[in-house]
Amino acid sequence: QLQLVESGGGLVQPGGSLRLSCTEPQFSLEYYAIGWFRQAPGKEREGVSSISRSGGSTETADSVKGRFTISRDGAKNTVYLQMNNLKPEDTGIYYCAADQSSLTSLAPNFYLNWGRGTQVTVSS
Repeated sequence: QLQLVESGGGLVQPGGSLRLSCTEPQFSLEYYAIGWFRQAPGKEREGVSSISRSGGSTETADSVKGRFTISRDGAKNTVYLQMNNLKPEDTGIYYCAADQSSLTSLAPNFYLNWGRGTQVTVSS
């Protein structure tokens, strides 16, 4: 079972940027599709962006399209979520998830392995 670790969250003002990282200390993420999800208090977990094993295919939710970019660095065994022009509605706990599939998905039930999350708060 993978032990995904998210980092990079924090408090940022509206319009600011953060870069989240998702890594696995022991096992290679090379053979896994990765998704980023977020959950705000009282709301369901929603898919934000996903990337295929090769990195050649990505999906991004309409709510963050043009502001968030997902990428992966095989040498660092890390998947990133670059978040620009952050808005208060982007506040929540951000999770990364992994699945051994050649496809990608923004559906939470697609993924079997989950990290513990990192808090992102957008507030002035």
